[in-house]
Amino acid sequence: MTTERLTEVVLPGIVAPEGLQIRHGGVPEAGRGQILIAMEASGVSFAEQQMRRGRYYDQPPYPFVPGYDLVGRVLTAGEGVDPGLVGQRVAALVKVGGWASHVVVDAADAVPVPDALTAAEAETVVVNGITAWQMLHRRARVRAGQTVLVHGAGGGVGSVLVQLARAAGAEVIGTASARHHDALRELQVTPVDYRAGNVAARVRELAPGGVDAVFDHLGGRSVIDSWSLLAPGGTLVCYGSASTRDDTGSKQWPVLKILARTWLWNTLPNGRRAHFYNIWAGRALGKDRFRARLRADLTEVFTAVARGDVSARIAAQLPLARAAEALRLAESGTATGKVVLTP
Repeated sequence: MTTERLTEVVLPGIVAPEGLQIRHGGVPEAGRGQILIAMEASGVSFAEQQMRRGRYYDQPPYPFVPGYDLVGRVLTAGEGVDPGLVGQRVAALVKVGGWASHVVVDAADAVPVPDALTAAEAETVVVNGITAWQMLHRRARVRAGQTVLVHGAGGGVGSVLVQLARAAGAEVIGTASARHHDALRELQVTPVDYRAGNVAARVRELAPGGVDAVFDHLGGRSVIDSWSLLAPGGTLVCYGSASTRDDTGSKQWPVLKILARTWLWNTLPNGRRAHFYNIWAGRALGKDRFRARLRADLTEVFTAVARGDVSARIAAQLPLARAAEALRLAESGTATGKVVLTP
C-alpha cells in the first residue's frame, strides 16, 4: 500500500483552460493484469485542445481526466503481472486519464523506456512518435529517394515526422510559419511559409512531378490541395482536421467529410491512395496485434531519439497544478516542442 495522495486534473465541460479543476483523492490500486504508474511526465497534445471545446470526435462525456499519454515508474504490479516490472520506467498511450499523479493501466499496454531518455524526452514522442512512425512506414511506406510534403512541420507530429522521413532518406518539404524555417533548414527540410500566398503552387515549383506522400493534419480545403499534389502512385495521409478546431456544429462532420473524400479518391483508377489515419483504428486487428504493433513502433521511435535521429523538443515543463497555463501555452502556437506536465 502507498501512503501517497492522488492529484489529477479534471475537465468539467466546455471551458476555457482556466476552467480545469484540480482534484485530490486516494491512490488507485492495480487490479489483475494491471500496473500502477507514478506519472513523471504527461503531454499536452492537440487532442486535449479539441476535448475542452467538445470537438474531439470520440471523447468521453464530461467530467473526465484528460491526458493522451504518459511516462512514469511502475509503483505496483497487480495479480498475474511480472513483479520485475516494479521500478521500471514505462510509457503508455491512454487517450484520457494521463493528467494524474498516479495512473492504472493494463500491463500489456506499457512500453519500456530506454535508460538513455529522461521521462520528459520520452513523453515528447509517445503519441506524436507513434503517429509519425505509423503514417510514414505503415501507411505511406516512404522509401529513400522519395519526396514528401509535411504540413505543420514545426508542430508536434510534424516535427517528428520530418526527422523520421529524413532518417529514412526521403527529401522533405515542410509547411510552417516563418519562425520555424531556420530550424527546418538545419534538419535539411525545405520550408514553405503557409501564410505567404499559394502553398500548392510553391510545392509544385519545388516538385514539378508531384510528391510521393503528403501528410495533412489540417483537413477542410487543404485535403483537396494535398491530393492534387501527389505524383502517380503517391499516398495522401490525413490525420486530423485542425483547420476546423474552432468551428461550431457537428464534431464528426469534418472527419466524415475527409473519410468520404478518401473513399471516393480510392475508387479512381490513377494509382494514388488516400488514407485517414487514426491511431486507434488498429484495434480492429485485435487487441494483441494492436499492442504488439504499438510496442514495436514506439520502441523504434525511442531508439531513433536515443540515436539522435529525432530530437526530443520540450517547450516547457509545468506541474499538474498549472495545467491551465500549460494548455494555454500549447494552444498559443508560440511553443516550439511539447508542453509537458509533471506531478
